[in-house]
Amino acid sequence: MGNTWFETVNEAQRRAERRLPRSVYKALLAGSERGETVRDNVDAFSELGFAPHIVNLPTEHDLSTVVMGQELSMPVIISPTGAQAVHPEGEVAVARASANRGIAMSMACLGVKPIEEVIAQNPKTFFQTYWAGSRDAIKSRIERARAAGAVGLIVTLDWSFSNGRDWGSPKIPSKLDLKAMASFAPEVVLGGKFRYLWDIAKSGHLPELSVPNMALPDAPAPGFFEAYGEWMQTPQPTWEDIAWLREEWGGPFLVKGITRVDDAKAAIDAGATAISVSNHGGNNLDSTPATIRLLPAIVDAVGDQVEVLMDGGVRRGSDIAKALAMGARAVLIGRASLWGLAANGQAGVENVLDVLRGGLDSALMGLRRSSVQQLNRDDLVIPEGFTRRAGA
Repeated sequence: MGNTWFETVNEAQRRAERRLPRSVYKALLAGSERGETVRDNVDAFSELGFAPHIVNLPTEHDLSTVVMGQELSMPVIISPTGAQAVHPEGEVAVARASANRGIAMSMACLGVKPIEEVIAQNPKTFFQTYWAGSRDAIKSRIERARAAGAVGLIVTLDWSFSNGRDWGSPKIPSKLDLKAMASFAPEVVLGGKFRYLWDIAKSGHLPELSVPNMALPDAPAPGFFEAYGEWMQTPQPTWEDIAWLREEWGGPFLVKGITRVDDAKAAIDAGATAISVSNHGGNNLDSTPATIRLLPAIVDAVGDQVEVLMDGGVRRGSDIAKALAMGARAVLIGRASLWGLAANGQAGVENVLDVLRGGLDSALMGLRRSSVQQLNRDDLVIPEGFTRRAGA
């Protein structure tokens, strides 16, 4: 592995920053307005303590679990993230990496690779959609995903279309043609980002920003901002719309974006088989509390009726252990896998997953748990006032 190996997700982030043009890297930071939610998603984990044992520690630990009918080697799923121009292979590389490590992949409808290519590399792939366009258009997209072999559907509902950031938003072109690439040339040359340029040259084509999975039958793939605009201009869905989508899909169905107890209950009423406690990685309404703070109240309210997942701020295997102890079935990771992809392609994603697995395994040993299924709140030191409850 040599010097390509990194020991932490934070090191993957540092290498991604060194490799990527500034605008591309800033797009990964994301976060709305002041970024309070982005920071709290990460920082809240450090407020939770462990209560470890020192004797009779198990030597073998079972990290496996089952989520939405899929057997996973550890309780981690790749979160759906769009426009993965950080590496020429994009979601295909992530799919190979996740398959090699025995976990599931989520394919974003705004991703740059066709769903068929991704599922060919990882059969444990969920398809993610927004409520974008007409019912006929949405139905066409999910039917394509079903025909390709998607094992479940994720509908993402947590986005308020806030586009302002106090630290500035990078300009993202509608397509990466030669003219657009020329505009980024000063960032590449002056910033010394020659490895990024070399990877593009080796691939034989420019990074893609069209979104093939949003294309209608016999129509070309729309550009990223064309598809994004369709989503923004679509009237917001009702719970009746979500129930319709659940009925049309018919299989495992996850509602992503839950932060309130009443929304969790409404999602179950609409037919959800799983929910993810999520604030879109801090890209939804800023000042929303960290998801790890909101998770326990939602688990206590509906955890016996539906699989509860969590995403937001996971950077270490110990973070996964804390989320599971708080009641999550599994976590989804977004930025962590993207930083690995940017740092070293498929091998970088596998590196991130190995780092997370090692940290989770160590946590199980210290907490005297032989299985992730045994983790519970007794394993944690939870400070007074840590948790939040919304929508009681």
